[in-house]
Amino acid sequence: MLNSTLNLKNTEDDQLRVVIIPIENGILSIRGLSPKRLRFELEYGLERGTTDNSFLFTESDNSKSNLNSYVLVHPPGAIYAKVFIQALGDALPNNFNKLKIIVGHVNPNRIDMIRQLAQIYSKIELISSNPGAKLIRELWDQKRPITDKDIDISKNQRIALPPIQIIRQETKLSLNNSHTLHLIPAPTAKWPGGLIAFEESQGLLMSDKLFAAHCCISDWSEAYRISTEEERRHFYDCLMAPMADQINALLERLYELDIQTIAPVHGPAIEASWRSLFNDYRRWGEEKQQSKLNVALLFASAYGNTASIADALSTGVSLTGIRVKSLNCEFSKADELLETIKDADAYLIGSPTLGGHAPTPIVSALGTLLSEGDRNKPVGVFGSYGWSGEAIDLLENKLRNGGFKFGFKTIKIKFSPSSSKIKTIQEIGVCFGRELLQKKKQQQRRSAGGLNESRSNPEILALGRIIGSLCILTIRKGKNHECMSGAMVASWVSQASFSPPGLTIAIAKDRAVGALLNRHDHFTLNILAAGRHNNLMKQFLQPFPPGADRFKGVKTESSPTGQPILPESLAWLEACVQQRMECGDHWLIYAEVSCGGVLDQEGTTAVHHRRTGANY
Repeated sequence: MLNSTLNLKNTEDDQLRVVIIPIENGILSIRGLSPKRLRFELEYGLERGTTDNSFLFTESDNSKSNLNSYVLVHPPGAIYAKVFIQALGDALPNNFNKLKIIVGHVNPNRIDMIRQLAQIYSKIELISSNPGAKLIRELWDQKRPITDKDIDISKNQRIALPPIQIIRQETKLSLNNSHTLHLIPAPTAKWPGGLIAFEESQGLLMSDKLFAAHCCISDWSEAYRISTEEERRHFYDCLMAPMADQINALLERLYELDIQTIAPVHGPAIEASWRSLFNDYRRWGEEKQQSKLNVALLFASAYGNTASIADALSTGVSLTGIRVKSLNCEFSKADELLETIKDADAYLIGSPTLGGHAPTPIVSALGTLLSEGDRNKPVGVFGSYGWSGEAIDLLENKLRNGGFKFGFKTIKIKFSPSSSKIKTIQEIGVCFGRELLQKKKQQQRRSAGGLNESRSNPEILALGRIIGSLCILTIRKGKNHECMSGAMVASWVSQASFSPPGLTIAIAKDRAVGALLNRHDHFTLNILAAGRHNNLMKQFLQPFPPGADRFKGVKTESSPTGQPILPESLAWLEACVQQRMECGDHWLIYAEVSCGGVLDQEGTTAVHHRRTGANY
């Protein structure tokens, strides 16, 4: 790769900008950067900004001028329109009007961008997969529900849909600058129109959403593998895990290519360590497939809002170790739908409301679920709507009248879910998964005659003799209506370093508070006093319903960064997460202590004694 040179394009909003990175002769990367969180979807939950990467194939220095060779791969969403259109215009010849655009994943935001490009470049041709072309046609003239802050797009002049070249199977596109693009359809449940582009001479895999990470980095590639590992794992867990079977099949195909560099649509490129990332994706997928329980997640999504709810639910369920199989009903075959329903231990089904109705594919999926689903298995209904929400009511009423038992109250979200709503939905998924696991354990105990192996296993009994301080971990993030808070009892706590002063905490993967404890997040560790810890333990050990205020009725004070301090504690420490390490069914958090205080000079620390190492 050539050395990167930056071309910054500032906007009225100085938070958004574009860098143009020459990759090789005749190949440019046009990268939009946002240092702030753009959306409230769970995938952006680390709040480290993001990038939107597109790739422009231009004339090489030694080629004759032939405008047919200008190809734009994976244009960004319309939020980058001002900076991107300016940067694209600078990279193209004067009076240029002919452009081919390869469209991978399709959503309304990206269609808005293509619509604006079609106004500027009169001879645009789109290249997409067959499902992608279907989505483009559906979204081109579709008007999303309008909120008070939206501009009435119905007043905009109608732009004709450009011609679409449909890629039904793997195809090679020869450009006039000695580059060849190998186009590979990559359909998944969330992105049925997926299309991956591979430039053969440079070994450049433009993988679209695959291997992506939300982090704002202007450099072309990551410095080293671990520098973005947490962001890529978070992206996988939020979006890829429910499609593990489809993702693994794609990996097998892509591994056959002569890859030198992977360039996803979000985050920096991966050069030296791309094989390591492939192996991580395989390992993460295998972990999901090992579960003996699985949940069928059936949905359709017009504007991405229902899909965001589905992502949060599936992430919550996955945190309990249960496998989620996600199906986009608009692009799933009847036999695949039937097999998924028959194999599932529970069902989740969601729909948007379009014109007062549910999309036809969801109605068909509902019919299959009613005829083939097991009434002894729990079900959950969710969806988004603009005005009325009839589709969600239809799903709930049909399933309830059909004799299905509901695992949670139906989720109805008007327009887009906020960050606090996303966190609550994730907690609903966790509770749903825990109930499935509890039912499974009860069945196993009955089958085994009530025998508990851990009571007679000497290693497990010995492990239980390790004691720990009883503490309450408290955390608060965000402000006003977007404020999120959490708390949990922690006894697997230990000092980890002298300089800087640091500690470690083990947190079960299905703890809701774990989603708030990522790198650079601050929290407070409240160390409890022996003899007067029962009230706080009773408060924070009780099961909280999703979205409940953990601190209701509890007196709190604030640390320097606004973290909750419990004044009844023996002492408190404020710390900042530096590392997260995956350890079996727990995350091990290492945090550096920034401040603290002893609230009771005469008290002693409450400790936790266990009979067995099989549970808390």
